[in-house]
Amino acid sequence: MADTRKLNPAQKAVVGVQFLFVAFGATVLVPLLVGMDPSVALFTAGIGTLIFHLITKGKVPIFLGSSFAFIAPIIKASELYGLAGTLSGLAAVGVVYGIMSALVKFRGVGFISKLFPPVVVGPVIMLIGLSLAGTGVDMAKGNWLLALVALATTVAVSLFGKGMLRLIPIFSGIVVGYGLAIALGMIDFQPVADAPWFALPAFVRPEFSWEAIIFMVPVAIAPVIEHIGDVYAINEVAGKDFVKDPGLHRTMLGDGLACIAASCIGGPPVTTYSEVTGAISLTKITDPAVIRIAAVVGIIFSVFGKISAILKTIPSAVLGGIMLLLFGTIASVGINTLIKNKVDMGDTRNLVIASLILTLGIGGAEMNIGSITIGGIGLSALVGVILNLILPKGKETKEEK
Repeated sequence: MADTRKLNPAQKAVVGVQFLFVAFGATVLVPLLVGMDPSVALFTAGIGTLIFHLITKGKVPIFLGSSFAFIAPIIKASELYGLAGTLSGLAAVGVVYGIMSALVKFRGVGFISKLFPPVVVGPVIMLIGLSLAGTGVDMAKGNWLLALVALATTVAVSLFGKGMLRLIPIFSGIVVGYGLAIALGMIDFQPVADAPWFALPAFVRPEFSWEAIIFMVPVAIAPVIEHIGDVYAINEVAGKDFVKDPGLHRTMLGDGLACIAASCIGGPPVTTYSEVTGAISLTKITDPAVIRIAAVVGIIFSVFGKISAILKTIPSAVLGGIMLLLFGTIASVGINTLIKNKVDMGDTRNLVIASLILTLGIGGAEMNIGSITIGGIGLSALVGVILNLILPKGKETKEEK
């Protein structure tokens, strides 16, 4: 790895902006899909990253951006409990991270793996992608030309892009699709002209809702496992063992506190961004200070009213085209989780767990307990965890363990 201590402040600033550029497309896409203010998402990504670095003693070069795992749950919960109520559920997700952090500290990483094995995590991740498939198609069919151009660009950059370009396929797809919409005269720039140059993001105060909390908490299963995987990935890139120093419990706690901070002002939950980890691997720049610069730049961008106004003029068909790939990719990650961990789907126990997670989730099953409703991904994840704990393991499954 390059000795990043040799970078002068100006060089660090340039690299920091470049890292934010890598995370920008995905970070603003989530709020655009769920009805949140993209400026708030930029702000919370910056603040969340700084909180994470504070908790991890400034040692871990990780950037936190908007989490895709919560797109479907936020959309559904907002319909049921409103955005303000949903935010209280998202804050509870941060509390789950804190609980998991304590478990990791006192019981070790193995305990988490036993509670959330691949046979549970894989189908839950698949469900996150599959449950959004209809949303992607509905948005894309608004203008298939824009959708397919954005999709083709995203795929082309993913497959054939070189260097930093390959790390920003989502951003590239948005830019090209948006450019075509401008060329076709489909964009009304009056809202951009009317928007102030500088304006605070549209922060939203959460309202306490037990229903939203119970609905959202089980969804945290997949991001918790994703967090562990991302920390091990940055270990390899940086050539250091962050699981030991500052400790996985600290990285998880930092992520959780960042999620709570985001939900308290109306932003989507944040998560560790593998895109930025890829950029770190490519540039060989592992100095955490550079990531903090990216975070500060994100906060600065969030107060530019014109940027938020431009983002809101992006046609839904452009976003839909990208989602056709994105949501399928999420589902594929779930399949890969099963394959990589060699989960035997011929084992009746594993088949039962995976099948019920998928059918309950895709079928839209809901459970009412008094005035509280739990359903969708949250119910499916909870069922998967319970089945994994109570179903007896066959001989072959025990031998695999």
